[in-house]
Amino acid sequence: MADRHIIDGYEPVIGLEVHAQLSADSKIFCGCKAEYGAPPNSLTCPVCLGLPGALPVLNKKAVEYAMKMILAVGGEVQLRSVFARKNYFYPDLPKGYQISQFDLPLGEGGVVEFQIEGGKSRKTVRLKRIHLEEDAGKSLHPESGEDFTRIDLNRCGVPLIEIVTEPEINTPQEAYGYLTKLKQMLQYLRICSADMEKGHLRCDANVSVRPAGAHILGIRTEVKNLNSFKAVEKALAYEIERQIGILKSGGKIEQCTLLWDDKRQAAESMRSKEESHDYRYFPEPDLVNLTIDEVWLEKIRAELPELAEARVKRFISQYNIPEYDAMVLTDSRELADYYEDLMKEFNDGKAASNWIMTELLRVLNEERADIATFRIKPKMLAELLGYVQSGKISGKIAKDVFVEMIETSKTAGEIILSKGLTQISDDSLIRGVIAKVIAENDDNLRKYLSGKKQIFGFFVGQVIKETGGKANPGLVNKLLKEKLDDLAG
Repeated sequence: MADRHIIDGYEPVIGLEVHAQLSADSKIFCGCKAEYGAPPNSLTCPVCLGLPGALPVLNKKAVEYAMKMILAVGGEVQLRSVFARKNYFYPDLPKGYQISQFDLPLGEGGVVEFQIEGGKSRKTVRLKRIHLEEDAGKSLHPESGEDFTRIDLNRCGVPLIEIVTEPEINTPQEAYGYLTKLKQMLQYLRICSADMEKGHLRCDANVSVRPAGAHILGIRTEVKNLNSFKAVEKALAYEIERQIGILKSGGKIEQCTLLWDDKRQAAESMRSKEESHDYRYFPEPDLVNLTIDEVWLEKIRAELPELAEARVKRFISQYNIPEYDAMVLTDSRELADYYEDLMKEFNDGKAASNWIMTELLRVLNEERADIATFRIKPKMLAELLGYVQSGKISGKIAKDVFVEMIETSKTAGEIILSKGLTQISDDSLIRGVIAKVIAENDDNLRKYLSGKKQIFGFFVGQVIKETGGKANPGLVNKLLKEKLDDLAG
């Protein structure tokens, strides 16, 4: 079978650099709040503005969050790391340099394993490094009727980790799968909201192509301004096609930085691509080396939560549910927590997963609601499912009750009692309804007795209808079959 990575005789090679904003309350080197949406330039101080004489002080929580991510991917936390000044000159970088880490980062190595192609295959991508750095400000470029660029420095100094892969991704689909898994890990660890609309997760992609079978990497370009995973996928596909087209026509790739225009679905050259020496890195003189001792490291390791992969395996074993169910339920930490809290009150893992995946997730999607703040708490849902399990109400009635629970915040018991919805499980009463239905449908009875067994479903539906949906479906099926078998002789 031909290698699916090869396009017109060329192999794409992709490396991703992801900037994740850490969910610390304050900035990385000062006490200013790290909030989104505040009035422009309202969350600043002499430190994050880079005023003369202001000295940075490292945020301990940011370090701990970075350590969690490094440990979660199986990387090595360096017991000694060094901050450096990365020099470049943008209007939204008032100091003229960014405090980052260069040759001695906090974390090295690690892997991210993820599914691609709809879960049909898996891929593992190695990480080169994870390091701490501060964010720059934001340039607000001219809008309609304006002829000037505005600068908002609120973001200056916001704590980031940069997660850098080895160049081991080969397709846009793999990049999408990698980013999806990375986002899940960050959210499980609760160190980053990963909200791309707010800029809490940003991605730059390095792309090159080389002849199939070659070992030397081609000339790379960097694509920036990628504000969604779909944008990453589209931009990579565009740039791979562009580079292959140039090489096939005898041209050469120029190393440069490109900006992706999502409206035009195209990339434009921004500047020539910088190398590390262009930034003139040197150790940050106002910060001592960052030293991690073994006690601190083991404390952070002990705080790591159970991640999605481990939870999937445990859910399959502990709650006896299929792998597909377990993967859906562990997609987010909050949904997995909801299911586990439900199972503390209910004893049928499959019935619980079915209800969550169909009824509950449908409502959440329709309302664009968050499971963490959903008004039907696990204990309330467990009560409803308990009524179904005991036969007091049918599954159909339970769905109606669930809707009313959402609308009124009443419990299942309150709604069932007030509306008299308790399921009918009286043998004699159901037999009477069966006799009535059969007597009123003589033509269908003859068809059934002549061998058209599919008519059985018609009789079940009529009995349920006659009882206003309250008859116990299992009991109806049992008693109806007995009656029809008797009539058949």
